[in-house]
Amino acid sequence: MAPAEAQRDEDDERWDGVEALARACRIAEALLFASAAPLSAEELAKSVPANVPIEKVLEALERSYAMRGVTLKRVAGGFAFRTAPDLAYLLAPEAEAPRRLSRAALEILSIIAYHQPVTRAEIEEIRGVATAKGTLDILLEAGWVRLRGRRRSPGRPVTFGTTKGFLDHFGLDRIDDLPGLDELKGAGFIEGRLSKDLSVPIPDDDPDLRADEDPLGDLFSPLDEGG
Repeated sequence: MAPAEAQRDEDDERWDGVEALARACRIAEALLFASAAPLSAEELAKSVPANVPIEKVLEALERSYAMRGVTLKRVAGGFAFRTAPDLAYLLAPEAEAPRRLSRAALEILSIIAYHQPVTRAEIEEIRGVATAKGTLDILLEAGWVRLRGRRRSPGRPVTFGTTKGFLDHFGLDRIDDLPGLDELKGAGFIEGRLSKDLSVPIPDDDPDLRADEDPLGDLFSPLDEGG
């Protein structure tokens, strides 16, 4: 093949690749705008041309939207368009009033996030006070907490864990994006002198049941004081 023909074929192949990437970006863009929840790379890859790596598509979209009114953000293990942080104030009057949690609910949500899977009795042991059932109901109804399974212990108490909705609401990609002890101190959430044995556990929201958990079963009641 003559050099000129080889170059022309190479140019044609390059343009085919550019066009395929552009089409893949348009498809992914449409899916992301239409979805109410973050979409994973695997979900997006099912709809884009098979010859275009989804990683390149997402990188292209991130670059394209980097300086625009909305940006592509990694949230809850997936991707979603979100208002650019510096423009969020413009939408504040139109935004739905945020759900306000009591101090008790915030404490319980934090304990579940860091200590999951955790039972109601374990939450009460950490807090040092009894937990009102209504407080857990609020977190369940908000979609931030879920019933995971049952602990393999007397009474088979229900275990609690966080959800993807929790990550999405608080702008986290993964559960280990939660702040550690030094970050909590720096943000002013922990003040004064700390005991030497105080530590913040590394959170883990693995959906698989642990060795000490059984499935909830076909029949269970949230009223069950197994939880």
